[in-house]
Amino acid sequence: MERARPAQQGPAEPQGHPASEAQQSQWAEQTRQAQPTLLTEHADGVATLVLHNPAKRNAMTEAMWREVPGVLSALADDASVRVLVVTGAQNTFCAGADISTLRDSVESSQELAVAAEEALSAFPKPTLAAVRGHCVGGGAQLAAACDLRFAAQGSLFGVTPAKLGIVYPASSTQRLVRLVGPATAKYLLFSGELIDADRALRTGFVDEVHPEESLDERVGTFTRTLVERSQLTQAAAKEFTGSTVEASRTGHWRRVAAESGEAAEGAAAFMERRAPRFRWTPGPAGR
Repeated sequence: MERARPAQQGPAEPQGHPASEAQQSQWAEQTRQAQPTLLTEHADGVATLVLHNPAKRNAMTEAMWREVPGVLSALADDASVRVLVVTGAQNTFCAGADISTLRDSVESSQELAVAAEEALSAFPKPTLAAVRGHCVGGGAQLAAACDLRFAAQGSLFGVTPAKLGIVYPASSTQRLVRLVGPATAKYLLFSGELIDADRALRTGFVDEVHPEESLDERVGTFTRTLVERSQLTQAAAKEFTGSTVEASRTGHWRRVAAESGEAAEGAAAFMERRAPRFRWTPGPAGR
């Protein structure tokens, strides 16, 4: 996975000398790169969503929160996307919500954050957060909404509403409890203290921790493995592990499995000692 290139400041225009067309284009591109936004990359079945606000450690502005559901919807509808990686620009994941946006309406900002979090949780294909640096507040919300989280050594994690006098959303609290258990959830929520990657691994907040220089390689290797696996298995497993499953849904997946031919292909590939060629793809809403 290629990380977003750092935004750099261009040289000041010499006084009295008009900038060339090439210089103006370069400065315009550098200005664009410094703007808070979401970036997407797509290669070999893996889409990467990059949280991009490097001037503020990729803190999420209201505009960025608003973008998330639409970006995810487009990626979900793209049949060539089989896995989604969420990461941050440069050397940090996300330092939370842009605090300056909370001055107008905490409730409005929270609603936007929860909508983005729920859209990510509902994404119909496997999702993985690749974390460097700070993963705090709204960043932790997004990471927790992913199916898996891989982190670089030196990363820091925190859920910090107690530092701001904010009531953490019920849905986000419940997701955190499911992920790390009630004791660790209370520790994080009560104190707002940051924990390191090793402790995040012990508590279950992250699934793997790797040296900084190895994280991209590991994420790339693992996502390639996911791309090769059956999307039918992944889609059903994602639904079954996400909430209480009604009997009708169990029956649904049994019917889909019987009609898909995935198991027959898997068995044939095993007997023939070749890689399976799974054909099933999720329909609307991952079904």
